[in-house]
Amino acid sequence: MDKKLKIFSGRSNPVLAEKIANSLGQDLGALAIKTFSDGELWIKFEENIRGTDVFIIQPTNSPGDNIIELVLTIDAAVRASANTVTAVIPIFWIWSSRS
Repeated sequence: MDKKLKIFSGRSNPVLAEKIANSLGQDLGALAIKTFSDGELWIKFEENIRGTDVFIIQPTNSPGDNIIELVLTIDAAVRASANTVTAVIPIFWIWSSRS
């Protein structure tokens, strides 16, 4: 794999992100996300992402905080000078069969 590719996970489904990264032969990148007591989010990439292609894996299922976390993570990646930022947004469908 290209060393300029880095994969990060939001807090919505880190197990899925880890499985995706492993299937690509990559480790998840270091990303710190904290929620302050007033509900605000603090996001910091704990490694250099300047010039890299960043993939952020974050389902946007309920609660609505997940999409806000994704948007703020994208913003942090852009501000940290990532070459490209791609949001990977898995969608989970629940099927039920009714008689």
